[in-house]
Amino acid sequence: MSDRSSSEFSGFLSGLLVGGLVGAAVALLTAPHSGEETRRIIRDRSIELRDTASESLEAAAADARARADELTKLAKERADEVAKYAKERGEEVTKYAKERTAGIRGQAEDLKARGEAAIEAAKKSPKNAN
Repeated sequence: MSDRSSSEFSGFLSGLLVGGLVGAAVALLTAPHSGEETRRIIRDRSIELRDTASESLEAAAADARARADELTKLAKERADEVAKYAKERGEEVTKYAKERTAGIRGQAEDLKARGEAAIEAAKKSPKNAN
């Protein structure tokens, strides 16, 4: 639930409670009913006000749960996307490393063969015939 929605709901709930209390006070002062009947009316309206506030709170809680579920789902989807991306990049790096290793290994083998050939040539050279 956004800050604005939360603020609007708080304002609504405050207005509802204040309005209910003011209405009850005005009803008491202007009521042509007996004291017992006035108390019954106030009790009934208080119950109505409580029920209305409770329903509003339940609706806000349901909205908050729905939004939390939605955000949880979005976060899971994003985490799955990031994991997939990381796996793909990891596979690319592994492939590149294997290719580079194979290339370097080939160069090392070539260098070794040339070195061995040079040693053999040096052994057969007339300078080393002493």
